Amino acid sequence: MAKVKPRVKVPKTADAGEIIEIKTLISHPMHSGRAVDGDGNLVPRQIIHSFRASFNGKLVMSVDLKPSVSANPFFTFPFKATASGTFDFIWIEDGGKEYTKSKKISIG
Repeated sequence: MAKVKPRVKVPKTADAGEIIEIKTLISHPMHSGRAVDGDGNLVPRQIIHSFRASFNGKLVMSVDLKPSVSANPFFTFPFKATASGTFDFIWIEDGGKEYTKSKKISIG
């Protein structure tokens, strides 16, 4: 399998009360379990089944994914910046493997 790589874009700074845009992408093949390899064997299911984003420990966005989601899931969502802190992002794959990324933002 290709290397799984989570990426996020969070502004480094924002004004208090500003609505910012958060962008996330994870490079992942999202095998549905229905494809076959060159020898005719089924490729086992291996998908990111959930995504969670939190800010300073509080959940701000969550998504449950199904096998029909395309490879390399991309999410974007707004967030009203009211305090400086840290965003924590977690993608959970079948079998329990987790991929994480964190980004800080300063409010001026």
